[in-house]
Amino acid sequence: MVPQLPYATLKQIFARFAEIEPEPKGELEHVNAFTLLVAVALSAQATDVGVNKATRKLFQIADTPQKMLDLGEEALIDHIKTIGLYRNKAKNVIKLSRLLIDNFGGEVPSSRAALVTLPGVGRKTANVVLSMWFHHPAQAVDTHIFRVGNRTGICPGKDETAVERAIEDHVPVEYQHHAHHWLILHGRYICVARKPKCSICPIAEWCLYPEKTA
Repeated sequence: MVPQLPYATLKQIFARFAEIEPEPKGELEHVNAFTLLVAVALSAQATDVGVNKATRKLFQIADTPQKMLDLGEEALIDHIKTIGLYRNKAKNVIKLSRLLIDNFGGEVPSSRAALVTLPGVGRKTANVVLSMWFHHPAQAVDTHIFRVGNRTGICPGKDETAVERAIEDHVPVEYQHHAHHWLILHGRYICVARKPKCSICPIAEWCLYPEKTA
């Protein structure tokens, strides 16, 4: 594992990210907190592009927990059957819709502890919702962030929780809110898994990866 980069270096890296993309956005399409929650839950082991394709028509007719319940599980399956694990995800979306109505007045809660009580919602999903909708500096560590964090030295850790803690502990606070999106986008388009695009990487001068590509 590469060592943790020092504070001064992290400040330079995130200043560069901010210069390139001051307001990074998540790529999952949504119209409110509920549709964001559903989209993130559906995105497990699926691409954002695939989820967006499946949910565009769905969210036109089921953008609240009650409308999702009225739609029903079988009709929901018809909308999301192009997404991996769609049957189990459909069950979870129907269950979480019911729990949102019964336990939270039909509203998506802004507490991580409350969010993770919902079926199909783990810490990562909760953190995405907290960050994107409620503007809380929560760090949702996916495979892209885990790879970038450990490859570069920005936030190394042996597992996702350790990487999440490394971001929270080491990244300057003024960059915490957007850190998760900058790192995801960097991993998705530049610091890719098989052959990172080091020649066009905006933070290559600070990266500790020993096998940089030409």
